[in-house]
Amino acid sequence: MNLNKISRRSAVALALCLSTGAFAQNWPDKPIRIVVGFAPGGFTDVLARTIGQKLQERLGQSVVVDNKAGAAGTVGADIVAKARPDGYTLLLGHSNSNSVAPAIYPKLPYDVVKDFTPIIRVASTPLLLTVNPSVPATDVRSFVALAKQKPMGLSFASSGSGSAQHLAAARFMLATQTQMNHIPYKGSGQAIVDLLSGQVNLNFESPPNVMPHYQAGKLRVLAITSEKRSPLMPNVPTLAEAGVPNAEMLQRIAVLGPPKLPADITRRQTTEIAAILKLPDVAEKIASQGGEIIGGTPESFAAFIPEDSASWAKLVKDANVRMD
Repeated sequence: MNLNKISRRSAVALALCLSTGAFAQNWPDKPIRIVVGFAPGGFTDVLARTIGQKLQERLGQSVVVDNKAGAAGTVGADIVAKARPDGYTLLLGHSNSNSVAPAIYPKLPYDVVKDFTPIIRVASTPLLLTVNPSVPATDVRSFVALAKQKPMGLSFASSGSGSAQHLAAARFMLATQTQMNHIPYKGSGQAIVDLLSGQVNLNFESPPNVMPHYQAGKLRVLAITSEKRSPLMPNVPTLAEAGVPNAEMLQRIAVLGPPKLPADITRRQTTEIAAILKLPDVAEKIASQGGEIIGGTPESFAAFIPEDSASWAKLVKDANVRMD
């Protein structure tokens, strides 16, 4: 046995441990980037900017939100999956990119379990079954009857193939045994414009994108995809209340880091963001967007990811979802 080799290996291991510990103690000493896999203005982006501003105040370092839209959030997720595990590049991940994607993209460039460090779940938000007023249906039962009368006769918009809107409609069609025509867009913006103009008949859309038009009487909301009614729209029934069980769906947003993020940095980030989520103005902001705070530990988040991914994979298979 070569004692010199053992000594050298021990010295290297000790140096690495010491440098990692010192590195974690000094974090943060430069600006932090939060990558968002969607265009500015959506719920994920709003959350990122809200959390980023509060982190900047608490940590004394600049926090920049970097929008990298594309492929249902997977472009931004891939950037973080390949970033240095130093705590300066974070992802505000979405169900699309960090749970659904493996079932949708056979050549996904990252592994949703192995290639990220779970930090904390932030919030969830439902979708609203929204129709153009020209659709001759005033509730879910009459809408389902209409869809059954005209197989593929109604068109639904989404913010892209494999998006939450697409999958919500797929789950709805599976639950109601109906068929509708999918019209994918490159984001919610144009999808809402065409829904307002009647170019498409319906959309399953996030509350912030629907509320102003609903309140102005330009769109009709038939149901919400959560298990309980929203305080923002107490008169809108859940899908289950409207006669469509097993069609509930939530989008979930969370903070993740690159793989092998040091435990000390992960704990610090979890602690800081958990404290931010308890601030009254942050809670009010999330509620105003139709969201509900989740929180929790990195461990509970890590256990949730494979379960959630498996659930989405089952939906994709059962509904025979295809990329358009």
